[in-house]
Amino acid sequence: MNGRRAVLQPLLGATLVGVAALTLTPEGAGWSWGSPAEELRWYATGLDSPATVRQLLGNLGLLVVPAALAVLRWPALGRPARLVTLAAAAGAGIELLQWALPLGRVVSPLDAVLNAAGAVVAGLLVAGLLAAVQPDSAIRLIAARVTGMPSCACRVRSAIRSPADSPNRSAKNAWPAGRNSQCSVSSVPPPAGTIV
Repeated sequence: MNGRRAVLQPLLGATLVGVAALTLTPEGAGWSWGSPAEELRWYATGLDSPATVRQLLGNLGLLVVPAALAVLRWPALGRPARLVTLAAAAGAGIELLQWALPLGRVVSPLDAVLNAAGAVVAGLLVAGLLAAVQPDSAIRLIAARVTGMPSCACRVRSAIRSPADSPNRSAKNAWPAGRNSQCSVSSVPPPAGTIV
């Protein structure tokens, strides 16, 4: 297990335990329905109240840390469609558990939307930071989207180097092939001197 996994997985697990503790501890018996229209009106008219602002920020922030850690651990989760899907599933899952278990909680579709919105924003910010730190990866992904080629075939000059160009890169890292058979055949030829 590499260092990032060794640190991020336990942190992610701990934050998920924290989310469960915040959302799934009993506050009575049964459940009540939180009407989205009533809750929207409550938020809109109560932004001058510290309790309303605290509730709003709490719902927006509930899944921020787990989303950020998940994208750091699995960068592919930073793609918008995946992030929205997982964040919506997490928010809806919390509300479904609050409904299914006799916790005395308010089941609120608006809470699920706010939880997901906070997670999506956090995940996209982390994905953007990762792309800034690893620009070659981001450029390859964008080029793959534009050209329709596999991302491994969309190399830019800064990402394609022969082993002689960089003492830190080995021949096997210069032009990847392997798991994805599409990566071993490319319509974009590697630069001269690159070992394929």
